[in-house]
Order: sequence, then structure tokens, then C-alpha cells
Amino acid sequence: MTNKQIYIRLIGHSRPYLWRIVLSIIFSLIVAGTDVSYIYLIEPLVDKIIAGDNHGLVYLVPVVIIGLAVLKGAGRYFQEYYIKTAGQLVIQDLRNKLFNKFMHLSMGFHVNQSSGGLTSKVLNDVGVMQKAAASALVDGIRESFTLVGLMSLAFYKDWRLASVAFMVLPVCVVPATVLGRKIKTNIKHSLKSVGFLTGTLQESFDGIKVIKAFGREEDQTRKFKVENKDYYRFLRKAIKYNSLTAPAVEILAALGSGGVVWYGVNRVLSGDMTQGQLFSVVAAIMMLFTPVKRLTRVSNIIQQSIGAAEGVFVLLDKPCDVVDKQDAVEMSRARGEVVFENVTFSYGDEPILTDFSLHANPGEVIALVGPSGAGKSTAAGLIARFYDPQQGSVKIDGYDIRDVSMDSLKNNLAFVDQETFLFNGSVRDNIRYGMLDADDQSIIDAARQAYADDFITKLPQGYDTSIGDRGVRLSGGQRQRLCVARALLKDAPILILDEATSALDTESEAMVQKALTNLMKNRTTLVIAHRLSTIMHADRILVLDQGRVVEDGNHRELLAQDGLYRNLYDMQFKDV
Repeated sequence: MTNKQIYIRLIGHSRPYLWRIVLSIIFSLIVAGTDVSYIYLIEPLVDKIIAGDNHGLVYLVPVVIIGLAVLKGAGRYFQEYYIKTAGQLVIQDLRNKLFNKFMHLSMGFHVNQSSGGLTSKVLNDVGVMQKAAASALVDGIRESFTLVGLMSLAFYKDWRLASVAFMVLPVCVVPATVLGRKIKTNIKHSLKSVGFLTGTLQESFDGIKVIKAFGREEDQTRKFKVENKDYYRFLRKAIKYNSLTAPAVEILAALGSGGVVWYGVNRVLSGDMTQGQLFSVVAAIMMLFTPVKRLTRVSNIIQQSIGAAEGVFVLLDKPCDVVDKQDAVEMSRARGEVVFENVTFSYGDEPILTDFSLHANPGEVIALVGPSGAGKSTAAGLIARFYDPQQGSVKIDGYDIRDVSMDSLKNNLAFVDQETFLFNGSVRDNIRYGMLDADDQSIIDAARQAYADDFITKLPQGYDTSIGDRGVRLSGGQRQRLCVARALLKDAPILILDEATSALDTESEAMVQKALTNLMKNRTTLVIAHRLSTIMHADRILVLDQGRVVEDGNHRELLAQDGLYRNLYDMQFKDV
């Protein structure tokens, strides 16, 4: 994607706020007009009042100056207000679109990304674009009009003097262009570095308990310092090139100004022009280089913005690999028949599932067991269309889930995961997350069935108690029971339990298991477990190894086969 394409696309995002930009342009013309008026009035001030000894006009001078200042001040206020608010609204839209994109990209995308890197894209990369949208647009529009106005005045007053200055102006573009490219490159590198920095911050705060438990505070601090230094290194280069631009333009401007003054003085001495004309033209040309210098600074900011925008647009353009078909079917409440037909799936070159088949009848409990990495959780993710298989199909009630809408599919599924993720909010809001329109009584009923109501009512504000980030103020068993309550409230016909009790102590596991028993009633349930004690009563147990089903049967049948299931069972119960 070229710089021109990126910038045109940035401008394209401003169309909804075109009226604000138009108003800003109008007020920019007023600001530029007042600057030109100041210069235009120098000639009559010198020739008619000072040299012409017309003292009666002296009293009008402060009135004109104050009037122009008031007009310029009002114009500048409205110009900045409208263009900056337009810029902020454009950036707000981009940030919303980027976040929305992240929410709709599949789990295949997210497993290959760090949450810190994605956070940095939304905040830091778009933040750099925000600077360009606000200050660059403000200065760029205003200074462009001022430059055109002053150039027009200079040529109107004396085209020969103006031509001397104009010969220098195109040369001023050279340092801005060369240094701008270097700024863009280093800004891209610095934003990548700040992504790593953000990731380390987030990881450190999330894992502070582990860091302190193992005494790794100094190691983590050293890691942060290294990444912080990398960020500074790239940013320092961008600052260096940005700082070089102004002196380069200043020197070129001095050459032009020097030539104008030398040529103009000689023409006054020869009687070819008046002193007032000279002062007016020289003032216009001197002021001409001020917007040039400011525009080079604007160019640098735009290069920074393009460096950030390139990465943002690449992500916005990334196709979603798991989406609704155009003619997607709205599936009503499912009976609960789940079928995998010869499914093969891989995250990369190595397959996770190979020729995997499964048939669960409505209300049946199917357990998946096997060594770590056998593909159990991947199978659960395929039901929810976190990913789509490369071969084969997953069906619910005879529908290929790729043919039904995502919303209707998710309405038929409920999850209880080993991670027990809870949001930083109230107990009530976390239980209601799966059904936002649920009333308070339904929430309480779900909590009671999950054996959570007793501990909830003992919390300081009961159901309105804030549970902290990731539910940190609750125990593992309490968090898991809230997740069960959340699934119960949703009342979906298909339930997926992914290691739902793996991280709990014996007492908590017993309580959660009772809650899960209530949850599994009259639902097709897919249970993923390492602890075989939790799945012995399943209707069928599928044993996976290296992505393939190697054994299939109930608990007693599998023990009698004396295969992998028997080995797993003996390892877990050899000391019992």
C-alpha cells in the first residue's frame, strides 16, 4: 500500500464529517485573509502616513489592528474547533472499527497474536494517527491558505522580487520528503516495539502473583527495560530526523530572504520602487517562509501517521475466515444432535485432528479424553465455529454449522471452560452475560442451581458486589460456580464442558460437580476432562491420541479393552 493510497483512505474516513471540514476551511480563509491584510496595509502605512506625513490617518491604525486581531482570533477558534472535532471523530470511528474487527476475527487469528500487541494497535497506533488528524489537519489547512495568500500578494506587489523567493520554495520540499520517509520507517518500528512493551506490561500485571511467588521481580524489570530501550532507540531516530527538518528549511529560507532584501534595496536606491512597496513585499516574503516551515512539520506528522495507518489498515483489511454465508439459515432451538463427519483440522502444517468422527444423540453425554495435545479442546472449538475444519463437517440437527448464522448457532451453545473468565463487574452482570435481558429472579434461580447463591448473598453487596479483574476477589470454586450459573441461565440445548473442574481442590470440585450435574440435565453434553473420575458415568467416552479416535465405548467397555484408556485410568488411580 503506497503513501498516497493510505492518505486517500484516511481522507475517505472523514466523509461523514465533511460539513465540519468545510466550515473549518471557511474560517481558515478568514485567518489567512487577516495575515495577508496585515502585510497589504504596510505599504499605505509607510507611504501615506509616515512618508506622506498624513497624521490624520494615524488614529485608524490601532482600530484596524485590533479589528483584524479580533477577526483572526474568532476565525482561528472556529477553524481549530471544527477541524479538531472532525479529526477526533474520524479516529474514534477507526478505533471502533479496529476493535470490532478484532472481535470478529476467528480464534485462529487470536491464538497467534499477543493481547498486548492488539491493545497497542488500538491505543498507540491509532493514537499516532490521532495526532495527524488533529494538529496536522489544523495546521495544514491554515498554513496552506496563508501561503497561497502571501504568495499572491507578493506577486501582485512585485513579481520580480517574489520570483527570487519562489526559486527557493521548491527546494524546501527536498529535505521534508527525504527526512519524512525516514521518519515513517522509524515510527513503524517504534510502534512495533511499543506493542511488545504493552504486552510485557499486561503480562506482568496479569501474572503478578506468579512473578512474586517465584521472586522474578528483577528479571521482569530487566525484560521491561530492554524493550523500553528498543522503543526509545527507534523513537530517537524519528526525533532526530524530525528535528533536522526545521534547520534545513530555515537555511534555505535565509538564502531566499537574503536574495530578496539585496535585490529590493538596490531597486529602492535606483528609484525603481518606493520604501513602502519594499517593506510590504519583503514582509510578505519573510512571512511566506513561516507557513513553509510549519508545513514541513505537518509533513513529518503526516509521515508518522502513515507509518501507523499502514499497520492499522492491514488489520482492517484482513479477511474474517469464519463468517456467515449470504444465505445462512437461522436455526431455531436445536434438539441437540451433534455429528462430526471425518473432520481434519490443523493450525499450521501439523494436523490437530485427523479423520475425526463423533455422533451424539440429543441429551447424550459424550466425553473426550486423552493425552495433552490430542485435540480434545480443538473439537470443542469446532462446534462453536471458533475455527472451520479444512476437511469434513460438523453438524447440529442435520445442519452443517457453516450453513447457519453465527448468532443462531451460539444461541444453542453454552460453555463452561477451565479458565473461568469473569469480567470486572458485578456478580449479577457476570451471570447475565449469556442472556442480557434476564430478570433478577432468573439470575437468582440459576445461581441456586449452581450452588452459588449461598456465597453470593454473603458478599458485601450480594449480587451487586464487584468481583474485580477476572474475578480475583473470589476463590477458584466460586468463580467456576458463577460460570456454571451463567451457562444455566442461558439454557442452551448443547453444553460444552472443557476441563471445568481441572483447577479445583477436592472440596470445590465436589461442589462444582453437583452444579454441573444440574446443568447437564436434558442437554447434549460434550465433556473434555483429564480427571477420569468426572466422566465415568458418561454415555460414551472417546479416547483421542494425536488427533485420532483410538477407542470408543463406555467406562467399563474401555477398561476391558486394556488400551490407552486403561493406561490413563491406572496412572490416575494406582495409589487409590
